[in-house]
Amino acid sequence: MKIVVLDGYALNPGDLDWREMEALGDLTVYDRTSYTDPSEIITRIGEATAVFTNKTPLTEDVIQACPELRYIGVLATGYNVVDLKAAKAQGIIVTNIPSYSTNAVAQATFALLLEVTNQVGHHNRSVHQGDWQQSKDFSYWQTPLTELAGKTLGLIGYGAIAQAVATIAHAFQMQVIYYNHRPKAPQAEWAKQVTLETLYQEADIISLHVPQFPETEGMIDQTALVQMKDTAILVNTARGGLLDEAAVAQALSEGKLAALAADVVSKEPIAADNPLLQAPNCYLTPHIAWAPTETRQRLMAIAVGNLAAFVNETPQNVVS
Repeated sequence: MKIVVLDGYALNPGDLDWREMEALGDLTVYDRTSYTDPSEIITRIGEATAVFTNKTPLTEDVIQACPELRYIGVLATGYNVVDLKAAKAQGIIVTNIPSYSTNAVAQATFALLLEVTNQVGHHNRSVHQGDWQQSKDFSYWQTPLTELAGKTLGLIGYGAIAQAVATIAHAFQMQVIYYNHRPKAPQAEWAKQVTLETLYQEADIISLHVPQFPETEGMIDQTALVQMKDTAILVNTARGGLLDEAAVAQALSEGKLAALAADVVSKEPIAADNPLLQAPNCYLTPHIAWAPTETRQRLMAIAVGNLAAFVNETPQNVVS
């Protein structure tokens, strides 16, 4: 069986290995494949039976041009890069990697939030620049610092990651409310389901944990922002397209939103003209919530397991 990985560098920049996948067939790994050149994608897939992709799009045209293809493994949880209808029409199994990054993304959510509230990075730079040496006092702070205990965290979406974030928030003695598009029982008595409007109005911190679908794209727009407290902190470790980035940047500039902390943006890598780059109190990381070594090792193991299950005619984690 010929196996092709179209964009393996993000998963494995050199600190992991592909040996277990190599044991399943003739493996070719490309670090990167053009996201925008279908002819390159088609050429690289060639006569492969199985292909793995992270962000390289497998459109209807690409899928139809690869008649030997029988398996598509997405090296992520989200699978919107694959035309599922086209895959199904050709009898191609499509799998994803569910639940591999729950703890890592919950950890990153709080890393971003704590950077906003405790300003560790700012004060670390200040100390290394000599400000503490020159201070007249044993202690100083150059920005306001915020205590999380007693604050209300509002979670939009209440899947596994959101529930992990809720557990951490409870340990910080925060109040937890959440909105889910379908009613969902709370994990404990300290979490409360509310309407989206109530969440916008009551939350001191709003954290996004929903997929990007047509109905959620741009959901954090001017209409949503005006319902939030001016002191609210918005955290996004889900998908960049959930934000109307121009509206969020304007709210930050006008003091109608206290801060944005985001690991994702609408176009990645970030475009030079993204309005968030010029907005005040905007904390951005380059889509790394999923990237701890242990998390990527887990992803790799699940990917290999998915392919092995397909080979054994017992496919798992099938999305189409």
